[in-house]
Amino acid sequence: MQKTPSQKWTEQITQYRKKCQNILELSKSIRYVGLVNEYGRTLTGVFRPGLATLLSNELARNEFFLVSTMLTMRSKASLALGNMDNIVIRHDKVTLVILQRKEGIYYISVNKTVTPDAVNEIITKVKKII
Repeated sequence: MQKTPSQKWTEQITQYRKKCQNILELSKSIRYVGLVNEYGRTLTGVFRPGLATLLSNELARNEFFLVSTMLTMRSKASLALGNMDNIVIRHDKVTLVILQRKEGIYYISVNKTVTPDAVNEIITKVKKII
């Protein structure tokens, strides 16, 4: 029996969710892992249980839209600079790790207390999963 487009989409999202869960399991310092499409819409995301979210739904939508817009606008610069490997954004409360792949943008929130070396280790491990 042939699968419907809806069934294929559901299976794809399930695979993405499993990847996000595997990334979350890499380190207790990871707070959130999500996959966002090119328009800033969340395809899937997982939070570390027991932690309070820092962004409301509206602020999260705005953040994801901003990141996706920035990466879209950068695509022309990548012709001159080469492909982007990752982006690390440090805030007072969290560090964000952003990796762009064909399926979308992986948006990872990490505790601020994590050292730059530990963030680099997380990035290396994430790349093996995605």
